[in-house]
Amino acid sequence: MRRRWLPHPLLSLALWGLWLLLNRSLGLGHILLGLVLAVWIPWMTAGLRPLPVRIRRPGVVLRLAATIVWDATVSNLQAVRVLWAPHSPRRHPPGFICIPLRLRDPNALAVLATITCITPGSAWAELSLDRSQLLLHVLELEDAEAAIRHVQERYEQPLMEIFES
Repeated sequence: MRRRWLPHPLLSLALWGLWLLLNRSLGLGHILLGLVLAVWIPWMTAGLRPLPVRIRRPGVVLRLAATIVWDATVSNLQAVRVLWAPHSPRRHPPGFICIPLRLRDPNALAVLATITCITPGSAWAELSLDRSQLLLHVLELEDAEAAIRHVQERYEQPLMEIFES
């Protein structure tokens, strides 16, 4: 059980060690100040950390990871095609899509944000205050409904299985 005065002992230890390494000193003042900071920083920032992660379906994690690798590869190739010939006409114009979300877990939403940002050609633009809609920018938007279904089926659904089921 964690003590209130030391919410994350391993983080405190890592911060203290990093402080000493960066200062290149084992003087008493550096040791004590580093110790105070190593306890104070995790204690002050404990409320900023998201809820603990509980993964419910590890097999789905592997399947989602493979999907992300595939989609990122395809997206990279498409982005290279657009960037390689910047003056050639694009197949489809860029655009924004509004994706209705059923996903509510804050950790799952953070993973979804990461997924949409690491695939070239898409960028997480905004999440509604009630977390029910995601505004996503797409480099080449051919069919908005197909793009919405793509995000919901390939990313949101597995994330719901992993974090919420």
